[in-house]
Amino acid sequence: MAIVRSQCGQCGVGCGIRAVTDTDRRVTVEGDPLHPANGGLLCDRGQALGDDAISLEGRLLRPLVDGRPTGWDRAIAQVARRLSTIMARHGPGSIALHIGGGLLTEDYYVANKLMKGFFGSAHIHAPWRDGSSAAHVRAFGEDVMPAAYEDIDRAATILLVGGGIMAQPVLLDRVKTAREAGARLVLLTDAGVAIEADLRLTLKPGSAARLLTGALLHGHDKDRHDAAFLAQSVAVPADFWERLRPGHDIWSIARATGLTPAVIRAFYDEWIATDRVVTLFAGSECADLAAAVINLHLASGRIGRPGATPFAITGAANGMGAREVGCVADSLAAHRDFAPDARASVARFWGARLLVEGPGLEGEALLRAMRDGQVRALWSIGADPAAEAWLGEARALVPLTVRSTDSLAEQGDGWSMLLPSATWVEKDGTLTGMDRLVSRQRRLFPLPGEARPDWWMLTKVAQAMGWGDAFHYERPADIYREHGRLTAYGNDGGRLLNLRRHAPISNPAYDELTPWRWGEVPFDGGHFPTPDGRARFA
Repeated sequence: MAIVRSQCGQCGVGCGIRAVTDTDRRVTVEGDPLHPANGGLLCDRGQALGDDAISLEGRLLRPLVDGRPTGWDRAIAQVARRLSTIMARHGPGSIALHIGGGLLTEDYYVANKLMKGFFGSAHIHAPWRDGSSAAHVRAFGEDVMPAAYEDIDRAATILLVGGGIMAQPVLLDRVKTAREAGARLVLLTDAGVAIEADLRLTLKPGSAARLLTGALLHGHDKDRHDAAFLAQSVAVPADFWERLRPGHDIWSIARATGLTPAVIRAFYDEWIATDRVVTLFAGSECADLAAAVINLHLASGRIGRPGATPFAITGAANGMGAREVGCVADSLAAHRDFAPDARASVARFWGARLLVEGPGLEGEALLRAMRDGQVRALWSIGADPAAEAWLGEARALVPLTVRSTDSLAEQGDGWSMLLPSATWVEKDGTLTGMDRLVSRQRRLFPLPGEARPDWWMLTKVAQAMGWGDAFHYERPADIYREHGRLTAYGNDGGRLLNLRRHAPISNPAYDELTPWRWGEVPFDGGHFPTPDGRARFA
């Protein structure tokens, strides 16, 4: 029997668990009372984490090449040879990656490095990502979540937009506890959401962004925004307010939302009068909503202070870790873009052989490139039920398809090669919760059969393709250290993502790593990671 402190990994909250395991792959799971994300709470999904851990029925436990079982040496050699052939014939950008949610940061790091630094491709389809990332970059200059869970506890008003929080019961419980302690809960929803609120405004579907943009204009017209904060910390175009005006008067907002003008004015006046507001909204909603929430917080100065912040709820487990390492189509690595100096810096650090020149394709655009013959190979990693239709079409469009999975059921799906991955309870590494809290995922059970971590198989393929000097990882701690060094490399304070303090971490210290949050209090004092230190309206 062993007691292991690890992570739930069922959603973006990043709850800690305390698992009691035995030698027969049985496990009892409870919330870790010492973990800051959940303080011992755990939802039904987390409590059921060990239900599928006992049986190995249906597991893929050996590599399959063209439908035939084989050993790892031959499988790795085949993947490397076929990918090398495609690169030689079709050049950079001929390989694409589908990346599921639920991988560890170390997996995402190696996948991104191999794709962008050595395959020369940024074609990364990640269906779990949401629109808040782009909104953060446009407004703040960097994809930084400004909120922490503790902000909910400190808020005077919690503005809850939509029902996305219903999928994350631990976070919802935190909101309920804050309300019981005196916070006012205001709910904006277009459907019946079963939450007790002090004020509930039922809107026409898709109109929340319009309502909040109207609040932005209302505060300006009433001269109730934080003028000092705006002058010092936000770059506002000279004609911004006039361009915003059409369609955002009270009467237009009333027609768009279905609310009466009196109700709208009362809501706007309450927002203006409340200093500490946390706005929780689903990052997967439309980009307009993310922009409206962020703009409203910027204009009123309700950001960079305890209990005052926009808070985009992310659904994917460790989606934040993927964004940190840049394992998406429109980011390079470590919160860098594709500007020439950023590319040069990353190329030097990685020793890249073929660094990608710009953002890649995803979604339907990537499928079109496959139809046109520009993309000839697809490597798919991680469970992603929402992408089954996309993957089914993509498989039929390219001659080489590699799938890293734990499921034997995918044997009949037409993949060129299947590589046996570890399940969540067999993974070892780190993940980042939606509020920048980095925690350790610790393996609960040994790897069965020939199942291996995703970072391991990516590393082995890179080594087989002749890049062993850049892919020398033997354990997750090696990757974590390199990720930390990259965030600090050439970073003179211009980027908030800086894990410098963990770059030299020892293997024992990594094993014992306790949860910690990077970024301190983002934007404290109204300083933003932009060239002039000022935010922009999204």
